[in-house]
Amino acid sequence: ANPMVTDVFVKGAVQGWNIAVTSTIPNVLMAFVIIKVLNHSGLLTIFGELFAPIMAIFGLPGEAAAVLLGGWMSMGVAVSLFDQGLLTGEHVAIVAPSIYLMGSQVQYMGRCLGVIGIKGSNLFKIMALPIVTAFVSLFVMKLIVLAS
Repeated sequence: ANPMVTDVFVKGAVQGWNIAVTSTIPNVLMAFVIIKVLNHSGLLTIFGELFAPIMAIFGLPGEAAAVLLGGWMSMGVAVSLFDQGLLTGEHVAIVAPSIYLMGSQVQYMGRCLGVIGIKGSNLFKIMALPIVTAFVSLFVMKLIVLAS
């Protein structure tokens, strides 16, 4: 017998809730905590100065590199830096597509690639392509933001 639509919906809602509570919320919270610790310790300023020349190419402050590195693990860093006034709306607009292009790769590597049986020899290519496209998106978004 086929399950009822309501049963399928409830099962999906429970699974979605479990993903949010056990994965999404803790990862976003982790990003906020990491940025707060880096900011209060002064390491975010050092990090920003170190990456300022590279990020300036894209019209971003050096701290935006934390978004890319943090986005590689989880996607909550940009919101935290925006909340602290270290990124403007324009900066977030420039960096947002790159977050989604390479976002959460570390999490997905174990959860998805391992499960579907990707050969180890292909792992570098699979992980490098989103990073390359993310940097291309930074150039494109800088042009779009400058044009507006």
